[in-house]
Amino acid sequence: MSNKHISLRLIIMNFLQYAIWGAYLTSMGSFLGKAGLGPQIWLFFATQGFVSIFMPALVGIVADRWIPAQKTLSLCQLIAGVSMLGTGLYAMGNVNLTEGAYLVGPDFNFSIFYILYTISVAFYMPTLSLSNSVAYSGLEGAGLDPVKVFPPIRTLGTVGFICMMWFVDLMGFQQNYNQFFACGAVGLLFGAYALTLPPCPVSNDGGSSVAQALGLDAFKLFKQKRMAIFFIFSMLLGVSLQITNGFANTYITSFGSIAEYQGTFGVEHANMLISLSQVSETLCILLIPFVMSRFGIKRVMIIAMLAWVFRFGLFGFGNPGSGVWMFVLSMIVYGVAFDFFNVSGSLFVNQEVSGKLRSSAQGLFVLMTNGVGATVGTLGAQAVINNFVDMTSMAPQVEGWQTSWLIFAGYALAVALLFMVVFDSGKKRQPTEKLTR
Repeated sequence: MSNKHISLRLIIMNFLQYAIWGAYLTSMGSFLGKAGLGPQIWLFFATQGFVSIFMPALVGIVADRWIPAQKTLSLCQLIAGVSMLGTGLYAMGNVNLTEGAYLVGPDFNFSIFYILYTISVAFYMPTLSLSNSVAYSGLEGAGLDPVKVFPPIRTLGTVGFICMMWFVDLMGFQQNYNQFFACGAVGLLFGAYALTLPPCPVSNDGGSSVAQALGLDAFKLFKQKRMAIFFIFSMLLGVSLQITNGFANTYITSFGSIAEYQGTFGVEHANMLISLSQVSETLCILLIPFVMSRFGIKRVMIIAMLAWVFRFGLFGFGNPGSGVWMFVLSMIVYGVAFDFFNVSGSLFVNQEVSGKLRSSAQGLFVLMTNGVGATVGTLGAQAVINNFVDMTSMAPQVEGWQTSWLIFAGYALAVALLFMVVFDSGKKRQPTEKLTR
């Protein structure tokens, strides 16, 4: 297989992988709010964090030992796609359009709707790492260096996410159940396509355990004060990860109930506006090698934390009219907030930990951020919003939303200030002093 051919195959794979997520991640909150399920938005996003704690590890063991990764990837995508189509079908039959709002009907069973969604998410989340495994294996099989070749390929995944956000927006799906159909259809397409990807070897030596795959071995790093502080703050900052995914679209479109903002671009095309965040994310990845070498992990993490402060604060003060520039700036800031935290944090762990513990340490970083942190964050965010915003009302509630965003900004600022004081930059340590077993 030629190098050009394998790169194109993997570009298509990454495009489809993240297009699935882009179909609903930023717009699902708006549909749930319209359907009268606003107070439960947190549960749907917290579920992603909860299943991320254990499902990727368990499915990864299956791919390592018994079923080749490309076939496991296909199976997971097919199950996730069918379940998401089921979610859409159930909503179509039990959520009715009434006076401009989708409201659940008398026969709607929340448990059935939520279980169908949960099954889909539980089998989709492991594919984020499985697709990386397939890519690394395919590139190495073609004699290519994944470190050099994979980043541009992965960038096309973000492009797929953006394209699907725009598709859902332009088709008018962002406030109805059709977004689930779009997600499920692409999932089935990817499930079939995955079977054509280069085969990945399996290992029968039984070398890895569930504990190792979950990153539990790395908990011994908590004996090291510096690493313990880093992981704790990773969890605290991970709280911010899913807040805007869950509530930004709902907030921006809520301005449509105010005559002054009706028909504005933000209200009509919130998903396209939010997609600027992913554009920024793609570009900011290129800055990481420079900022890491120039500023070091402590300053880079502080920059990320302060970026979250601006991300939330600009949401609080912005509007789709004369204040739309604040929304746009908030989207631009997101690239710094997300990449400088997630990517730089992962690189820091890789630099600080060596030996067999390195993989477990990476697992622990993901568990603390996308698992525990994101789950707690969505739960806490919903509690704050429920306190200040009546999610079942169509009346304007700008002040309540603003208060909520400013509370989130205050939280991020408090974490940043505490991190400045507590975390040791490690400047006096020698580069070779890595943590091992």
